[in-house]
This record gives sequence, structure tokens and C-alpha cells, in this order.
Amino acid sequence: MRPSAAVVWLVPFLLVVVPCRADEFRRHVAVSQERHASEAGRDVMRAGGNAVDAAIATAFALAVTHPAAGNIGGGGFIVAYLADRHDVLTIDFREAAPLAATERMYVDTQGALLPGHRTGPRAAGVPGTVRGLGLAHERWGTQPWATLVAPAVKLARDGFPISDTLARSLNAQLFRNADPTDVPEDLGPRAHRLGDFPASVKAFQKADGTPWKAGDRLVQPDLAATLERIALVGPDEFYRGETAQMIAADSQSNGGLITLEDLARYQAKVRAPVHGTYRGKDIYGMGPTASGGIVTLLALNILERFDLRASGPGSTETLHRVAEASKRAFFVRATAIADPDFVPVPVEKLVSKAYANELAATMTDQATPSAKLAPFPIERPEGNDTTHLSTLDGSGNAVALTYTLEEGYGAKSVVPGAGFLLNNEMGDFNLMPGKTTTRGTIGTPANLIAPGKRMLSSQAPTIVLEAGKVRVVTGSPGGRTIPSTVLWVLLHTLEFQLAPRAAVDAPRAHHPWFPDALVLEGTSWEETTKQALRDRGHVVRGVSIQGDANTIIVDPATGLIHGLADRRRKTETASGD
Repeated sequence: MRPSAAVVWLVPFLLVVVPCRADEFRRHVAVSQERHASEAGRDVMRAGGNAVDAAIATAFALAVTHPAAGNIGGGGFIVAYLADRHDVLTIDFREAAPLAATERMYVDTQGALLPGHRTGPRAAGVPGTVRGLGLAHERWGTQPWATLVAPAVKLARDGFPISDTLARSLNAQLFRNADPTDVPEDLGPRAHRLGDFPASVKAFQKADGTPWKAGDRLVQPDLAATLERIALVGPDEFYRGETAQMIAADSQSNGGLITLEDLARYQAKVRAPVHGTYRGKDIYGMGPTASGGIVTLLALNILERFDLRASGPGSTETLHRVAEASKRAFFVRATAIADPDFVPVPVEKLVSKAYANELAATMTDQATPSAKLAPFPIERPEGNDTTHLSTLDGSGNAVALTYTLEEGYGAKSVVPGAGFLLNNEMGDFNLMPGKTTTRGTIGTPANLIAPGKRMLSSQAPTIVLEAGKVRVVTGSPGGRTIPSTVLWVLLHTLEFQLAPRAAVDAPRAHHPWFPDALVLEGTSWEETTKQALRDRGHVVRGVSIQGDANTIIVDPATGLIHGLADRRRKTETASGD
């Protein structure tokens, strides 16, 4: 079977085709959700660029070809391994709350949510993507900035033939009579769509107003002009130039809070990675403002004491232990992790083996009710789209980059004249202070809104090193399921020692603390296993798809590179050299 997302590779100066499986590569690899974007990364490495250059080019191209999540109007995180320095470095380019934001800006006097927290300019945080990619280029890039943005400019200016998946997704966003069965799973709430915003309709509707179909060419002239300005002037253009003027004017006219001052003040930040070990392998992830690195490492630290391999990946015992470890890790996420510039986060403690021992000691053979973990009452109760790319070059440098608009197509609102969508990341703050419910609303203090603060993220770009060389590069979209998806990719690879393709294809599970339920992906789980979990006290639910872990796995014995596009989302298949 061919992989469902985009993988391309390169062997410099080699004119013969080396026989290889579709997901096996010899030197360079770029893995993303869309073929044209991965080809942009491949071409950069073909011209001598490194993995950082390739990631930048791929990310800009995704802003054109994967509009539901690829972006210049959102934000995210980079984890990079620099082989010549034997060092892992990370960049936080998460969006930030505007200076005019307030803790209760999305709730009324009765504590109910107000309109505007999901769509339109009022839902947007200050975008970080362009600053983040710019900082990565400044620190570690080798090719000219304009060269890396150029493929995206060309794709937006000349257009590209769209896939059936993108055609259906755009139709569902633009036409209210779209067949509900044609709506991709990552669309986001059906009540909010691109069709509600004239600038979004202008950017994404066909010239003749008819529905999109596979093979139609999507041309985005306003986005091309914006990208061309960014290519010529640099990242400052987005934050201080004509594009900044467009963002601020749109915000002021349509109830948003982003100002020219917000844009000018925004900075991406180099932060220390979180680091731990599992079965002797070094695991590096993104620290706060991302929570995914801590959640993944904490769960791995708890699970390392158990012989999961002896039980097997689909066993009741393994699923119970992973659920209980995840439940505790997600409780820590909700109560202790936030923007470290605003809230002290005891990272060293949270990723320590000693702390994992304390939490593991509270586990039994029965499920622990989630409410028992909380030192505060949980009230009775009165939904995201991200994308991940991985690159590895011939020198052993690697990048795991995850970025997002939050929900599919973000705030659904294109900046007029600029051609790109704004994020709706303000919804990743805890919007209802003091209200944590059994359905998953979290109102704990650490992640409440404050001016200039970065909202908590579940993103978990991850790099695993073995004996100082890259073993795994991974990450995923999926909101709070992201750390669980990464956890399962790592367990399937490092614990259960599945073949690379099987490690990515294997079914996953997720327990988010609240809702207090173990969610199993797909239909392959044995009914006897699910009943045994219920007998242990778990509420068991199902979901069709969890995550989209575009992953690189390197065979430590042969050096063979496996570029593994996740097959879960029906995206285009790449060609390779």
C-alpha cells in the first residue's frame, strides 16, 4: 500500500534508481501531509540545504497547499537536532494573547461563553509562524531566505491541482448544502465556515462559483503577493510592514484585538528542550509553552517500570497501564504547565524518574477515577487541526516541526488583501476561570488569559537519539490527543519493536484525564479486551482516527531511513527520486 501523505527523498549526484520500498530512503527525507510541500523540502536538500532549510520551505509551502492547518497566520514549535554540535535546540513560536486581552474576555457575567471565541479576528492570537521560521533560519539555516520561501510563492501564484480531500474540505466550508458525509474529520464545527467571511470566499472560492473537484487548480494571488513581500523583505515585513498593516486594520474593523504594537512586539523564543530517557534512548521534546513534551516523557517514565512488551501492545494489561499513566500525565498538564514567562513550571521535577515513581505508586489494577486526582471539585458539565512535518538530511541533522491554526481553517477569517487565514488559538486558553468539568473544560489557573501570554499547547514534536544519532523524528496533529499519538509511536518503535511502517500504522489509544474515558482508535480491538477494561473500571469509547504522525524512523543497524507518511488522513501520495 502506498503512504497516504507526502514523502520525498534525495541522493545527491546519483543518476541510477536504487531499488527501495516506497517508504525507504538512503540519505535525505522530508515527510509532511501534502506532496507539493514535501517536494519543496526535497528540492532544498537537493540544492545543498540542510534539514532546517527543508523544514522552512516545507512549512511555507504547506501554508499554500494545506490551508486547513498549514499557515503563516498561526504558530507552533520546532525541535531540531544539529549533528555537528551534537545538540538539540527548540524554538517556541506559539501565538500570544494581544495586549488588550483580559482573563474573562470570552465569558459573560453569568460565566457563559460569549460569541467570538472561535471565529473571526477576535478569536486570533498574535501569529508566530513567520517569526519562528525566521529565527530558525537566522540561527541554523544555510540557504538564502528568499530561496526557501520561493516554492510557496510559486505554488500560490501559479496554483496547484488539488486533491479530492481538499476539494471536499473546501466545498464543505464554502457551501452550506455540502453532503455531510463528504466533510473530512478535521473540518471543525460545521456552524462556522469560510463561507461566512467575504475575504475567505474571495480567497478560496472558484472563479465561476461552482464546487471544487479533484484536479482543479487553486490559485491564491493575494497570498502569493504576501509571501513575495516576506521573501524579499524578511520576517519583519509580516510584523512591521504592509502585511502587519493589513492584519491590524482587519482586526480593528472586525472586533479583534491585534494591533500594530502587538505585532511589532512579538518574538519567537529559543527555549531549552525537555529531555528524558526510555530503555536507554534519549527522548527530546518541546518544553512549555508546549505541554506535549512533558506529558509524553512523564508517561514514558511511568511506563518504563513495566514489561509492556511481554504483555503486548493490544493487551488489557498494556492498555490499562498506558491509560493510567496518561491520566496522571494529563492531570499534570492541566494543573502545572503554562507559559513559563508567566507561570513557574517545575520542568526538571515533572520529567524526573523520581516524580514518575510517586505517580506510579498510586496506580493499581483498577482504573483510578479521574476526579480523585484533583485537589479541587470537578463540576458537572452544562473540540482542532494541526499539521506536523519531519525532515532529516544527509549530515544527520533533523527537524520535528508542528504548527497550527487550532481548528480546521482556524478562525475561518482570511485577512482581506493578504490571502491567509487567522488562527483561533485564543480558545486554547482556559476561557472559563475556575470551571473544570467532566466533559473536558479546564478552568485551572495556570493557563488563564493574560496580555502577551502564550496559550498552552498539546503539540509534541519529538526527536529520539540512539548512541548520538537520530533514531526517530515524529509529531502529530490532534489537540489533546497529540501526546498520546506520539507516545504510541514511540512505544510501538522502542518498546514493542514493530517494523517502522507497522509502528506508525498500529492503532492508538488516548486518555485525557477529563473526560474520564479511554478512547480506542479503530475497530481492530478485541471485544474481550474492551470488556476486560470495563471490568477494571474504565469507560471505553471509540474513535475512527487518532492523529497523523508523519514520522522518520532510522534503522540503527543499517542506517536505512524510513520516511513514514501516516495513512490515516486521505492525502496525496508523493513520488520519489
